[in-house]
This record gives sequence, structure tokens and C-alpha cells, in this order.
Amino acid sequence: MLYFSHLLPDSQMREIIRGTGMGVESIEFSIAENLDRLDDCLRAYERRLLWMGCPGLILHGPFLDLNPMTYDSLVREVTMERYQQAYRAARALGAEKIVFHSCHIPQVYLTEGWAERTAGFFREFLKDKDEQIQVLVENVLEEQPEQLEELASQVEHPAFGLCLDLGHAHCYAQASVLEWIKRLGSYIRHVHVHDNDGQKDSHEALGRGTLPWERGLELLSDRQLTYAIECAKQEAVMDSWRRLKGIFYASNTKDRRI
Repeated sequence: MLYFSHLLPDSQMREIIRGTGMGVESIEFSIAENLDRLDDCLRAYERRLLWMGCPGLILHGPFLDLNPMTYDSLVREVTMERYQQAYRAARALGAEKIVFHSCHIPQVYLTEGWAERTAGFFREFLKDKDEQIQVLVENVLEEQPEQLEELASQVEHPAFGLCLDLGHAHCYAQASVLEWIKRLGSYIRHVHVHDNDGQKDSHEALGRGTLPWERGLELLSDRQLTYAIECAKQEAVMDSWRRLKGIFYASNTKDRRI
């Protein structure tokens, strides 16, 4: 199934959903202020989703000031609590997946030991979780895919996987987007789609930058994945949707999930 990020006013979200049937990837519960008043926000957001006619939901978890690999026990405690709150929101709203940033900042945090410590955090986080909601870690500033591959291989929980952000990999990584796809393989369960010029994370519509998105989608085409368009303008969302629709429906097949 295809989703798009809730970065637009609700009225535009509703219009796009009516015209495309796409689901919503929400950032509502990545915001600390909303997590502080979680019950009220859940009730309000449920009404908004109903008004928009949302046919499917993915949540983006909190990330600002948080770090699952931290050496500081208090930072770890806060990170765990915020992640648990976001997960409770995902369950209450019937979300299919929840996406968390890797939170790794190269040249600030050590790469050595990062996967082990982050895997330990997620093993603890997932110890009382079932497979109902997929818990995914998204690449952001990582330069190579091996770091995420090592993390995914160590968690060993059926609900755990990776979200591959094509725009981030194209902009921040040394390895090509195509190499990321090949290396991360079956760990990928969700894909963030947006374009840029390889220099700045501008979240442009597909085709407005230099991302080899057509070849990337071709490499991913044999997998049952979800995709989310991450653009902050209605025109960019629709341009990207039309390009994706053209790719996925090129041979008039109905067995692909978009």
C-alpha cells in the first residue's frame, strides 16, 4: 500500500486521500508535547483521521533529544518511555507500522558498538510486544548500510525490521541507494520516497532531483512492502504519486501492494 506523510493541512490530506486512496504516515506522535497529553491527542487525532477518510495508518515515532544507544541511563529511560507512548498510540489507532529514527550522528557518536547497544534497547522494548505492529528503524545520517544491517541481524524479533529512506541514503550516504537496497535486502519492510540533488535533504517530488528512484523501485518490486511519500507540498505529493502509480501499474497488474 502507498502512504503519504501528514505534513499538509487536514483539508489537503482529505483531498489527496479522496483522489488517490493513499494511507497516512503520521508525525503526530513524534512530538513530545503531544505525548505529554497522549489520551487527549489520541481522541482528537482519531476524529481527524475519520474526517480525512484515512484508509490505513503508519506512525512516525519520536526522535528529538532521544537516543536508544545512549550510555546515560536517564536518557535511555526517557527514550524508552517516549517509544512506549508512541507504540501505545499506534496500537490505539490501529496503525500497521511504527517508524523510529536510528538517532545516530556520525562523528558525534561512536559507530563501534552502536549496533550492539541499539539492538539491546530494541530487544528490551520488544520483549512484551507481539507481531501486530511492525517496529522499524529508519536510516538518517548513516554513511553505509552495514550499520543498519548489523542492527537488524541482532534484534531477532518477528516484528522488527528497517525503513529505508531513499532520500536520506541518496543525500547523506557514501554508498549508493542501489547498494543500500541490495545490502539491506529482506530487512526492509517500509520505504520513504522523496527526491533531492544528492547534497541537501530537500524532500522534493520524484523526478525533481538525481535519485535513481526508478531503478531502486525495480530492485524492490519483488517484495511486499509499503511506501510513503515524504513531501511537504500537495503538488509534490501528487507528482510523486502519479510517477509511482505509473511504475506500479505499468503492466496493469493488480497483485502489487501500492
